Amino acid sequence: MKNIKTVIVLMLALAMCFSLLAGCGAQTSTASAAPSTEPSASAPAERTTFTVGFDASFPPYGYTDDSGEYVGFDLDLAAEVCERNGWELVKKPIDWDSKDMELESGTIDCIWNGFTINGRENDYEWTEAYVDNSQVIVVAADSGIKDLAGLAGKNVLVQADSSALAALTDEENQENLDLAATFASLTEVPDYLTALMSLDSGAADAVAMDIGVAQYQIAQNEGKYIMLDQTIASEQYGVGFKLGNTELRDQVQKTLNEMVEDGTFMEIATKWELQDAVCLGK
Repeated sequence: MKNIKTVIVLMLALAMCFSLLAGCGAQTSTASAAPSTEPSASAPAERTTFTVGFDASFPPYGYTDDSGEYVGFDLDLAAEVCERNGWELVKKPIDWDSKDMELESGTIDCIWNGFTINGRENDYEWTEAYVDNSQVIVVAADSGIKDLAGLAGKNVLVQADSSALAALTDEENQENLDLAATFASLTEVPDYLTALMSLDSGAADAVAMDIGVAQYQIAQNEGKYIMLDQTIASEQYGVGFKLGNTELRDQVQKTLNEMVEDGTFMEIATKWELQDAVCLGK
């Protein structure tokens, strides 16, 4: 009898254990089946920042002022775009000849700094052109050089990977190729400030550059430089985004159009004395 009671107790204990284990399994199954409250890793995050890649020595579009701040026409435009979209503007100075690498790697969202569309139409997602621009030649005021013919036998500087370099080496522009062939040298430098320092020292005779930059430098250094009347190329500026990034491009374009409509765009252009160059909305 005692043995029978012992067996019954053991059976009841085993039954309780199985019941508890089944309950735990059910709880585990229920917990794993519960919907997650965490956001999906594939869900697109809402944009909070907008990183602009620019050349910090390209006034008046983007440059470092005397206090060490990054300022300029394009940076002011970008700041207004960010303000209207609730984004934080991140100003990222870049080496101009590394701009494509910066864009492809995602360290910048766009190239916005006097960036020429012409000849690059299929390389980026572009906004509409917003500034008409030309490539010109700047020389020292006392150089005696009065026109393009006067550049024969002279040392001419140009920024690396710039529109001025492209204009003077364009195989489809025989006139410019013939002009460049008359130079003693055509030398690439990292930026226009370096080029102008070489011009000041007499190490170079002329600099090929964007007209907006030329006009700014002439105004800031009265009596020091002159700009030759003839241009070597005409072009337009836009904001360039990585191929395929049409969503961000379209949002920036929409905001720029709104700025044109309410007059803010022209106010910013006038601040930088570029109102005559603006073509967006015209």
